Amino acid sequence: MSAACRPSAETQRLLTPVNSYGSQDGGAGPGVGSASLLPEEEDLRRRLKYFFMSPCDKFRAKGRKPFKLVLQIIKIIIVTIQLILFGLSNQMVVTFKEENTIAFKHLFLKDYVDGSEDTYAVYTQRDLYDHMFYAVEKYLAIPNETIGRYAYVRGECSRNQSALTLCQQYYRKGQIDPANDTFNIDPKIITDCLGVDPMERMPGPLQPHPSYRNFTLKFHKLINVTIQFKLKAINIQTIINNEIPDCYTFTITITFDNKAHSGRVKISLDNKADIKECKDPSVYGRGDNTFRVFFDVAVILVCVLSFILCARSIIRGLMLQHELGHFFQRRYNQDVSLSDRMEFVNGWYILLVVSDVLTVSGTIMKIGIESKNLASYDVCSILLGTSTLLVWVGVIRYLSFFQKYNILIVTMRVALPNMIRFCCCVAVIYLGYCFCGWIVLGPYHVKFRSLSMVSECLFSLINGDDMFVTFAEMQQNSYLVWLFSQLYLYTFISLFIYMVLSLFIALITGSYETIKHQCEGDVPITQLHMYIAECKDSPRSGKFRCDSSSSCSVFCCCERAPLQDNTLVVN
Repeated sequence: MSAACRPSAETQRLLTPVNSYGSQDGGAGPGVGSASLLPEEEDLRRRLKYFFMSPCDKFRAKGRKPFKLVLQIIKIIIVTIQLILFGLSNQMVVTFKEENTIAFKHLFLKDYVDGSEDTYAVYTQRDLYDHMFYAVEKYLAIPNETIGRYAYVRGECSRNQSALTLCQQYYRKGQIDPANDTFNIDPKIITDCLGVDPMERMPGPLQPHPSYRNFTLKFHKLINVTIQFKLKAINIQTIINNEIPDCYTFTITITFDNKAHSGRVKISLDNKADIKECKDPSVYGRGDNTFRVFFDVAVILVCVLSFILCARSIIRGLMLQHELGHFFQRRYNQDVSLSDRMEFVNGWYILLVVSDVLTVSGTIMKIGIESKNLASYDVCSILLGTSTLLVWVGVIRYLSFFQKYNILIVTMRVALPNMIRFCCCVAVIYLGYCFCGWIVLGPYHVKFRSLSMVSECLFSLINGDDMFVTFAEMQQNSYLVWLFSQLYLYTFISLFIYMVLSLFIALITGSYETIKHQCEGDVPITQLHMYIAECKDSPRSGKFRCDSSSSCSVFCCCERAPLQDNTLVVN
């Protein structure tokens, strides 16, 4: 047996107490401090040391090329390129839809001005009729007035098989007499619709269509009026990126909302786009998606290979952990602590496995989108964006092997438990302020109208944003509420900025100082690493290349011990 793997006297002293690895109390065999070690234990220590080596040391130990590292670099490059290409395509889709939505608002909403969504409304019956008939007439005049190329979609509306449906919803019975403070309402909602079809031919100026002009609104019990129709368009700008142009079907819904019965009828326009493949597309010299499909398939293959290698490394780490626990239970009658067992579960591998799954799922969806079989741009964007984020974050693992670049990871690892506990305590106070601000200040302040808006406003205040605006926008209709708002805002800002935020930064700073002092002095190590440190064999010693006489496992491709080569060269 090599003397290099024998324990020193200092380690014997550290490992002798109860619950330390190799304690002789109750052990079935000789302890760590024995004068001799079994070949099995020497081999186990050497394999444990190899498992926790850096990629460079593993290359020196066994001479194996860092295939996994090279694969991750390739994956970062191709996944980033794929995301950029998809982002450019997605940007054109979003731009085309948004610009068409703006065009529809100017076409079908009378006297519409950009940015007036919150204030665009009507207040008289005559104005409501005018805006309603204006939208219908502009729809019928699309071929003669619009700059864009649009086509009607006939007979596909869900209610009466008409190209356009004009509907009003009202209560079945609604008698309100404010003078006598009486009302009689049946809350059952009735829907009354009228279908309008565009003229086949329009030789001259458009004449008002008589059917919709006779549509009478029941204002005393009216809930809303909706105008819904569909238009077709083609996004030809995709040929810039060498893509086949998409065919769009826009479903436009104009809503006149009177559910509040406040005398103010809000008007809004909603546009939903359905994307599908055009019939018989023909683009001279362009429009071939073969390269994109080939590139996506290559991304899938690389991610599948990365998934297999990372999953195999995770399994081998668990197998080595199981062998270590079994060995200490059998030889020393001791259990390996949970913290030491978790050393074998590499979180970076799990992160890469998750990124591979997300990339493969997003790429399959991307192929479906480019072939016009799917239109789930949002879901695909989330999958590809998250996977790319995880891939780039995974690069930090390889930087962590260098001591000067490892400070971020080590600081986060030390500070994270305290940060989580601190945030849980702070969240209770934060939620209390959210609920209080919503119920008290909501009726008087636009930033406190909903819980989500309250949370956004308070989080902005913590970061020092919009402080004066938040104070200034508080209505002074009620002096008591105004006084409460001042106390509320001053206490929240003082508590969270001067105390909570300062303590949060102090936690991270304290963890950094702890790590800094440890780097300057002796770094405390766990019992597991103390046990591994007894093996003094260097990566260049050549002893890691020796094969074991154990049988091969299902994860081996040659006759090696199941855990002699327990992991790939690059973690």
